[in-house]
Amino acid sequence: MIWLIGNRGMLGADVEERLRSRSIPYAASDVEVDITDRAALSSFAAGRGFTRIINCSAYTAVDRAEDEPDRAYAVNADGVRNIAHVAADEGALLVHVSTDYVFDGEKNGAYAEDDPTGPIGAYGRSKLEGERHIASILDKHFILRTAWLYGAHGGNFVSTMLRLFGERGEVRVVADQWGSPTFSRDLAAAIVAVAEGAPQRYGIYHYTNEGRANWFEFAREIYALGRRYGIVKRDVTIVPISTAEYPTRARRPRYSYLSKEKIQRELGIACRDWRDALEDFIREMAG
Repeated sequence: MIWLIGNRGMLGADVEERLRSRSIPYAASDVEVDITDRAALSSFAAGRGFTRIINCSAYTAVDRAEDEPDRAYAVNADGVRNIAHVAADEGALLVHVSTDYVFDGEKNGAYAEDDPTGPIGAYGRSKLEGERHIASILDKHFILRTAWLYGAHGGNFVSTMLRLFGERGEVRVVADQWGSPTFSRDLAAAIVAVAEGAPQRYGIYHYTNEGRANWFEFAREIYALGRRYGIVKRDVTIVPISTAEYPTRARRPRYSYLSKEKIQRELGIACRDWRDALEDFIREMAG
């Protein structure tokens, strides 16, 4: 029996759809079971016989975290610690989702799972603290770090770009931050595969769609596909700019391309090209 925590977020909704489509027995919770309240978690778990827990809950407001770090830590660190304790009490495997923001973005190559961490913002620090709590409490765990997530069930870069392409003749997009766009449905499939298979190769893994891009290149591909499938109706000029020209409250990693070699080698999970995934998403949006 699987417990899915955070089933109403963008990723959690896709995980739930995947569990349902594969007829995998599960129970789900969201804000009605407060992860910052360990007693509430224990009460929900009592007597249900959970053998696996998937945690998709998170505080993800990267900029706002700079102004309310206590809230980010309450969810991403303290809440995750509570989940890990309950998983240990239940003897359950925990599959947890983390982020590229645990790195500082200064490496010149792909980040491997054992590379030194060094988050540069409150959000990344809170997520790294959550990872550390899991590792210290629970042997049976998988931590899947991901990046640049988009999907059908929440606000994201793709939906923002498509909206702007409908409103403006010119859109300015940062071109000096690099990573891998990732379709939430692909990540959901990987999460369920890990939870369902549960091989005893526990630890940290990276999962994104394959290939690397900067935000400008990502936006340009969104525009091209939006035009192809009739979502974007007008000509739009996309202008590359620097991070310095688009200041944000929180610093972002300059380079956060994650190596997927380990998850492919150890768990046999494939990572398809980000352009193929994006085309599937936009084609479905177009109906």
